[in-house]
Amino acid sequence: MLKRGSRREPVDHVFHALADPNRRVILERLSRGPASVSELARPLPMSLPAVVQHLQVLETSGLVSSEKIGRVRSCRIEPTALRPVEQWISARRSSWERRLDRLGDYLAESDDVRPGARRR
Repeated sequence: MLKRGSRREPVDHVFHALADPNRRVILERLSRGPASVSELARPLPMSLPAVVQHLQVLETSGLVSSEKIGRVRSCRIEPTALRPVEQWISARRSSWERRLDRLGDYLAESDDVRPGARRR
């Protein structure tokens, strides 16, 4: 587990932000357009200060940006923050698929070598 203040990669911040279901609810709402902090807090079973803390995590990750206009803080989603996560997943998917292909080839060869062998 990464501790506060430790050096994190951008992808770590995004995964950390996405790990909480309340933050995912906030992101889902923001995917429909900008919203004030009080609008974002309305459906959540927590205090306004708790929502503000969640928004700070989302802003640190780059997934959300906010702007204060007068007394109202308006938040919006920043989808480009997902690029490092998409690249990380894509790189791992390619590696996993190659490994599974090699495993499939190995299993096919072992069946050819041992005729009549039963698969489990």
